[in-house]
This record gives sequence, C-alpha cells and structure tokens, in this order.
Amino acid sequence: MTLPPTPSSTVGPFYGYALPFPGGERIAPEGHPERITLHGYVRDGAGDPVPDALLEFWQAAPDGSLSGAPGSLRRDPVTGGFLGRNGTDFTGFGRVATDADGHYTVHTLAPGSSGAARSLGQPHIALVVFARGLLHHLHTRAYLADGPDPLLDRLPAERRATLIAAEEPHRTHRFDIHLQGEGETVFLEFP
Repeated sequence: MTLPPTPSSTVGPFYGYALPFPGGERIAPEGHPERITLHGYVRDGAGDPVPDALLEFWQAAPDGSLSGAPGSLRRDPVTGGFLGRNGTDFTGFGRVATDADGHYTVHTLAPGSSGAARSLGQPHIALVVFARGLLHHLHTRAYLADGPDPLLDRLPAERRATLIAAEEPHRTHRFDIHLQGEGETVFLEFP
C-alpha cells in the first residue's frame, strides 16, 4: 500500500507577531537634517499585498562605517520593560512589519560608500524578508542610486532595475519588493 504525499501547508512562525518592536522604523534620530524615508510594498506572485511580512534593514552609516550603534532594543534596568531607541544614535538596523496593504516605511540616513563600506559598491540598504510560506528568508538590496557596482554590473537591465529605489519628493525613496512573478526582485544567495 502506498500513501499519497502529505499536502503542503503554510509554515510558521508568523514573524510579524513577536519580532517587531516600537520604533523599529526609526533607524535615524527623529529630526535629523539628513534623514530620508524608504518605503514600499511587498507583493506576492499574483501582485497581491503581503500583509504579514517582516523586514529587517541593515546599512552603513553616512561615513561608510559598518559598526552601527547599540540601542535598538534597550531595556529599562528597573522594570525590564522596553525603553526603545535612545533617540540620538544612528543604529544602522531597523525592523518593521508590513501593514494590511503590504506597505512598510523606515526613516534612516543615506548610507555612505567610503571607509569599510567601499568594498560593498554603490551605497545601498540591505534587506531581509521574512514572510509566511517562505522556508528561508530572502536577502536583497535597495540601492538609492544607480551606478557602477560589482553586483549590479552583472545583471541585465530589467533585473538591475528591481534593485534601484525610485527617488520621490521630500527625501523619500520607494522600493517595492516582488516575491515572484513579473518584476520579481533580485534576491541574493548567501552560503
């Protein structure tokens, strides 16, 4: 007797439930004169929004340093409760969940390309996507400008365009992430 294969199902955990933290979208201090906004939508293969994705953002500081600063998950030493970011330091790290429309927003500083970040090519923000149905998280990059870059230079023009954030008014950039299908975002493989 042979049994039919077990049907596939959505895998957990559902990242948006426990991992986002208050202020996760504020990588740069509020009111900083060089602060920029990166926003966009996460969409599935049918073009529908993914309302429960979780995105992590990692980037170089404006001077190109990669060290970041502690402070994303500070705790109150008395109560053990969450204090949030200290409001003055650029941490280089953020984590946000998408909303019901699949939209996300982070406020940061433009990454530099000097110093330690020079070997990484054009200034960019590294993103990690966690979502239901993904067995492994996905890595990609949001470049704030096009130009010579070791990764971008190897891609055909239409694929390259999926990694370039569109500049909008008021120091804002839009970077949509398409998990598959037409206009699928380029995802990177790490060993």
